Amino acid sequence: MRVKNLNRLNSANVDIKDINYLHYYSYHEDLFGAFKKYASGNLLDIGCGNKPYEKQLKDKITSYTGVDIIQSSDNKVDYLCQANAIPLKNSLYDTVISTQTIEHVEDHQGLVNEAFRLLKPNGIFILSGPMYWPLHEEPYDFFRFTKYGFQHILEKAGFEILELKSNGGKWAVAGQALLHALYPQVYSISGFKGKLLRILLKLIGGIKSINKFFVFMDNQGTIDHSNTMNYVVIAKK
Repeated sequence: MRVKNLNRLNSANVDIKDINYLHYYSYHEDLFGAFKKYASGNLLDIGCGNKPYEKQLKDKITSYTGVDIIQSSDNKVDYLCQANAIPLKNSLYDTVISTQTIEHVEDHQGLVNEAFRLLKPNGIFILSGPMYWPLHEEPYDFFRFTKYGFQHILEKAGFEILELKSNGGKWAVAGQALLHALYPQVYSISGFKGKLLRILLKLIGGIKSINKFFVFMDNQGTIDHSNTMNYVVIAKK
């Protein structure tokens, strides 16, 4: 049974001191770029949660409808339904978005098919999902997608892919995985070793300094996207 009023992301602001900053800094850059370039008209958000990107979208669209399987902690969901069975008529929307949701949907092809059905001709679908991320919202965490996986399910539904962006390179992934390994475990290590490790992390500046270092390394030369954090895909009906 999925938990109602689940606490979800409710702001796009992620500070460099945040443990997940390495995920969001490149993801949000590409996602907001996609919103600015492609979002328009009536918009549907599949897996909307707390609609954390309302601010980024408000000047681009005329209406914002959100669907999700459970009500969010801020009560932002307009229609409660499965992602593969949305109770709305065909061809209603100019833009459909689905951000960091598809990995939680058992029938991921059904979600993509519904986006295609609900879009007007030439409508735009903006989809994002992780390649690297720890298990979350268990046991409802089913899939991770490569860029070829996204291409396959979108083209199978009938979409034309316009852009497919990798969010973060191998250094960002390495830094994010390091932070996930260190925190919160570093606080649970007892004795002298635990105390020494916490002192060392404090001396180097903790999460903020680790984030800065791996952002710097990720941006040296050509970014290696063979191991990436996430993808943002823009497709047209």
